[in-house]
Amino acid sequence: MQEINCPSCGAPAAFRSSAAVMVVCEFCHSTLLKDADTVKDIGKMSAVLEDYTPLQIHTSGQWDGQGFTLVGRIQLRYDSGLWNEWYLLFDDGSDGWLADASGQYMLTRRVTAEQSAAQLNGVALPRHDQLTPGTPLYFDKHRYLASDVRSARCTGGQGELPFAVGAGWTAQVADFRDEGRFLTLDYADGDPPAIYAGQAVTLDQLKCQLLREAGQIAGTADRYRGKAVPLACPGCGGPIAYRAGVASFVVCPSCHSEIDCSTSTALVLEKQRELDALKTSLAPGDIGNIDGKPYTVLGLMQCTDNDEEEASTWVEYLLFNEQRGLMWLVEQDSGWDRVEVLDTWPRMVSGTSASYQGQTFQQGYDYESEVLYAAGTFNWRVKVGDTTRLTEFGKPARRLTRETSGTEIVWTLSTTVARAQLAQWFKSSPGLAAAARLPQAARASAAGNSADLAFCRKSAKVYAILLAILNVPVALVTDRGWFTIVIGFLLLWAPIWLVQRWAGKD
Repeated sequence: MQEINCPSCGAPAAFRSSAAVMVVCEFCHSTLLKDADTVKDIGKMSAVLEDYTPLQIHTSGQWDGQGFTLVGRIQLRYDSGLWNEWYLLFDDGSDGWLADASGQYMLTRRVTAEQSAAQLNGVALPRHDQLTPGTPLYFDKHRYLASDVRSARCTGGQGELPFAVGAGWTAQVADFRDEGRFLTLDYADGDPPAIYAGQAVTLDQLKCQLLREAGQIAGTADRYRGKAVPLACPGCGGPIAYRAGVASFVVCPSCHSEIDCSTSTALVLEKQRELDALKTSLAPGDIGNIDGKPYTVLGLMQCTDNDEEEASTWVEYLLFNEQRGLMWLVEQDSGWDRVEVLDTWPRMVSGTSASYQGQTFQQGYDYESEVLYAAGTFNWRVKVGDTTRLTEFGKPARRLTRETSGTEIVWTLSTTVARAQLAQWFKSSPGLAAAARLPQAARASAAGNSADLAFCRKSAKVYAILLAILNVPVALVTDRGWFTIVIGFLLLWAPIWLVQRWAGKD
C-alpha cells in the first residue's frame, strides 16, 4: 500500500500497490496520477521493497547463551537492491553483526587475525575479483561455497557504529555458506579481507523482543516516494475521471471539453490500460489469508525457459506479511507451488544429488529462466531480460532448486499447492474462484464415468449369462463351445477392464 496526500484537497489517499499508476481520491473524487518517470518502467523493471524489516534500534535477543541489543545500523545498496547490517552489543561487552537481507538473517562475529591464520592453515584468501558464486573456500575444516559476491555502497547509518560511515562509503563483500554455517569476507579496507563467521538464524531462534509492530512496518514498507498530480480539466479545473481504454483524449464531465493529454499524462493512462489488460490469477495488491495471516501480493513476474522445442512460461508472485515476512507462489500450467527460500543450504552428497532434512534429492531439470514481464515490488530490482540458472532436485511434489545468477546462489524448497487451496486463500480473486470449481466438476465427471461403468458391468453380466446358456450345452458335446465361451467373455470384459485401468480404478 503506497500512501500519499491528495494534491487537490490534502486528504490521504493510497495506491493499492506499487504497480498501480492512478487512484481516485475518496473525498474530492480527483483522479490522481503518478508522474511519468515513475510509471514508465512498469512491466520492464520493478520497484525495490524498502524498510520492511521488523528490526529496530533497541531490539534485544539471545544468541549462544548471551543477551544482545541492537545499537546501530548501516544500509547497503547495490545495483539491484539493498540490505541492512545491524550492529549489536552482547552483555559481556563484545560485539557482532546481524545481517538482514530479504527476510534472511545471519549473525556473525569478527574472526581475529590469529584465529583466521590457524583456521586457514596458511592458505591465502582470494581477491574479491577472483570470486564468483560457487567458488569454494576451506575454513575451520569446513568447505564453504560463495553464495553472494558484490560491491555495495552505504546510503545511511543510525545509532552507534564501530567506524565512521558516510555518503560514498563502499564495501566489497563476499558471503559463503556451508549448510547453516555462514562466513563473510569484507574487503572494505582492502586485502587481506576481514573475516566474520557465524550462522544463519531466525528471529524466533534469537528470541527477539521489541520488534517493530505490524502497523509500523506497513507504514514504511513499499512507500511511494514520487509525486502525484490530479487529472484536472485545464478549462474549468474540474476533476476528470479516467475512462478505460482512453489514452490520448479525455472528456471533462463538467464542461464537456475534449482534452488532448500531455505526453506524460498520456503515458500514465496508457500504462493503466496495459495493466488493466494484463490477465493473471493474482495481481499486485491482492490479499490472501494464508496460515491465518493476511499476505499481500507485492509483485509478479512472468518467466520463460526459452526451450527450443517447446518453451514453457510461468508466473512468480511475491507476497508479504508484516509479521511473517516474504513468501513466494509460482503458477504453472501443471499447478501451483509454494516456494520457501532456505536459510540452511542442502548438502551436496554427489554431483547429481543433494541431501536436506534427512532426505536425498536426485538432480532433475537444469535450465535457464528469463524474465519476460515484471510489475510491482520485489526485494531486489527485477528487470526484463534478467536470467537465472535453475537446477532442480527431487520430484515435482517436493523439490529443491538451486538458483544461480552472476552475483549469487539461492536454494529454495517448493511444495505443490492445490488450486482449491489457492482459491480458499484468495477468495476475492475471480480467477482462483473459478479454479475452486474445477475439483467439483472433476468429481461430478468422475461420478458420471463411474455410473457409466456400472451400467456396462451390469450389461456385460447379462450377456455373459446368455452366452453361457447358449454355449454350455454345445461345449458338453464338442470342444468348440468352450472356445466360443472364452472368446465371448474376453470381448465382453476386456474393454471394461481397460477403461478401469485407464481411470485408475480396480
